[in-house]
Amino acid sequence: MPQTLTATKPRDVQAMYLGTDTLILRSRTWDRLKFEVEYSLAKGTTANSFAIIREKIALIDPPGESFTEIYLEALQKRIDLNKIDYVILGHFNPNRGATLKALLKLAPQITFVCSNPAAISLRQYFENIELKIAIVRGEDRLDLGQGHELQFITTATPKWPDSLCSYDPKTKILFTDKFFGAHVCGDQVFDEGWEVYSEDRRFYYDSLHASQAKQALAALDKLAEFLTPNNEGKMLVNFCAPGHGPMVQYGLTELSHLYRKWSEDQNTKDLTVALIYASAYGNTATLASAIAKGITKSGVAVESINCEFAEPSEIQAAVEKCDGFIIGTPTLAGHAPTQIQTALGVVLSTASKNKLAGVFGSYGWSGEAVDLVADKLRDSGYKLGFEPLRVKFKPSGTIIQECKEIGTDFAQALKKSQRLRAPRQGATAGQGDRTAQAVGRIVGSLCVMSARRGDVTSAMLASWVSQATFSPPGLTIAVAKDRAVESLSHSGDKFVLNVLAEGKQVRKHFMKNFVPGEDRFAGLETKESENGCPIILSALAYLECTVQNRMEAGDHWIVYAVVDNGHLLQSTGVTAVHYRKTGIHY
Repeated sequence: MPQTLTATKPRDVQAMYLGTDTLILRSRTWDRLKFEVEYSLAKGTTANSFAIIREKIALIDPPGESFTEIYLEALQKRIDLNKIDYVILGHFNPNRGATLKALLKLAPQITFVCSNPAAISLRQYFENIELKIAIVRGEDRLDLGQGHELQFITTATPKWPDSLCSYDPKTKILFTDKFFGAHVCGDQVFDEGWEVYSEDRRFYYDSLHASQAKQALAALDKLAEFLTPNNEGKMLVNFCAPGHGPMVQYGLTELSHLYRKWSEDQNTKDLTVALIYASAYGNTATLASAIAKGITKSGVAVESINCEFAEPSEIQAAVEKCDGFIIGTPTLAGHAPTQIQTALGVVLSTASKNKLAGVFGSYGWSGEAVDLVADKLRDSGYKLGFEPLRVKFKPSGTIIQECKEIGTDFAQALKKSQRLRAPRQGATAGQGDRTAQAVGRIVGSLCVMSARRGDVTSAMLASWVSQATFSPPGLTIAVAKDRAVESLSHSGDKFVLNVLAEGKQVRKHFMKNFVPGEDRFAGLETKESENGCPIILSALAYLECTVQNRMEAGDHWIVYAVVDNGHLLQSTGVTAVHYRKTGIHY
């Protein structure tokens, strides 16, 4: 089962056989691996690599450089590296390149099996080394002997244009790399009791695939022959082997169905943002993912476009149909890369001036490209939805949170614009108004939910709060999907519920609009609770809580938490109550 753990265990490699001649090596870390948004739940992760050992030996997806040393040590205990014939790559990036470089020194005979985009990246990374590369085309197969005749399926997406899945008919294992994974760490290799992974798998999808739903659907269509049950209700595959988390066997039918549903839901949103970017070293792509997460969780779709692999016609089509666009650019030699300059030209000649725009990017020594693109857009008459964001080198956890808040604000601005353009309701809306007024008579105590994970802190004013259980003492809070604090309200997260006293000072403080990254507690007297979250000293009382689970409910998450500790700060005060005129709030 997934575990929320501190960094008390060393990284290790867990090895076992999954099927005939098929070994898994799970490189495990029990704490947060990186600052990328996909890892932000801080439940650890596993980097899953596989070895098929027959007449020919093939490795599948060696891990990144965080695990290079322990992975190679574990591999050498089980396989003679001089006998490895192939290394199959579900995708390639410089992080994985560090492990491949070390492996090549020990086993120079290996042949890389990958897609053409991955082959191009490999040759750029190993520019002074003559590599043996077998490029997968069409319905190519690779025979390792004794029935292990691997079939390959290209599943390109903007984030991974080189994505490649593999199927072994001997063991009926589908190796899916970035599909169907989860960032959790534990001893369990398969997903028995799979419901316990549901929240983590949804978070993984939302972080990685929601912003590329169109391409995710195309990939699912290619994988359908393996994942669609036959007349007897059986799939061609026994289980899926993703790049992260447990093997997907017991929950495979449900998860493959949900991937399609989630992707179809994204493609039917009323509003869409075109997220156009290029990334020299992966940092701008990391910012793009965080901004996309903030947009999609607010109910607005994102169409991601990686300019390094997209045709101008694809960019033009996306810009024409989108409601707003955001451009992400690194800075190379003081300028935006050629691909971004080309994309900017397409945008300026295609996008109407009433479309909301945004610009961001990472840089090393200078960040002129972001300002150059922003100035071009302003000079052409576009309104920017946020101040251009320039981030030096790798983004921190607080920058990732700021990016998510930027995405949320951008989405909210688009939704507000859509409402202003909508025709006014006529007399037939009277019954709806009366219902809204009746719902508005439901009242709740006024509280501030404050949360912290790592170096990220957030808070929100909450009135949809209710005690839910006596034993253990528990409560529920309704958290809107587009709230900044929502990302800190997953299972295992800690928070403090500050119950406010009558009076409007604290209430007014939290009713204002905070800019992305702004300190929610500036100007307030606070102290740190035992669980690390802020206590507002002017509150009537506070409760230290741990999230147990949560349920999706329309535009909110219903969060259930157990109360671990609580104290009265004022013995004679009266709890503030939120009275509303309507149950419909925009």
